[in-house]
Amino acid sequence: MDATDQTASNKATLHRFHDALNTGDPEVIAKTIDELVEPDVLFHAPVPMGETGAKALKRVWTALLRAYPDIHVAVEDVIAEGDKVVGRNMVTGTHQGEYMGLAPTGKSVKYNEIFIMRLANGRVTEIWGVVDVLTQMRQLGMVPGGPA
Repeated sequence: MDATDQTASNKATLHRFHDALNTGDPEVIAKTIDELVEPDVLFHAPVPMGETGAKALKRVWTALLRAYPDIHVAVEDVIAEGDKVVGRNMVTGTHQGEYMGLAPTGKSVKYNEIFIMRLANGRVTEIWGVVDVLTQMRQLGMVPGGPA
């Protein structure tokens, strides 16, 4: 596969992943993770759940869907080069279930995140994530500062 084909393939994988996330269907999300993500993926993002690899990613999405059943990830930018693809996203949702110990508030959240994925043979082997959790926590009233 030449560099242009690899870039296109990596972007397509990122879009397939986000399309699955936006279904809001835990089974579709888990199946897509199984299809696109290596079981032992290196996940460099805070996942305080005692899991690693693809299991950690599934647990993160289970928790997010419980808290925000209408969660939506809008991909605002995609940059791909070599074996990496970067997505800059805007996440929105309504807090309708327990999240980080906080009972449902009914409040809407809107926050940014950036994820870098390294792929090999069309599968995600490593993920780095930066999520604006402070803005999310402010919007939910968990920390002072009001909605950001």
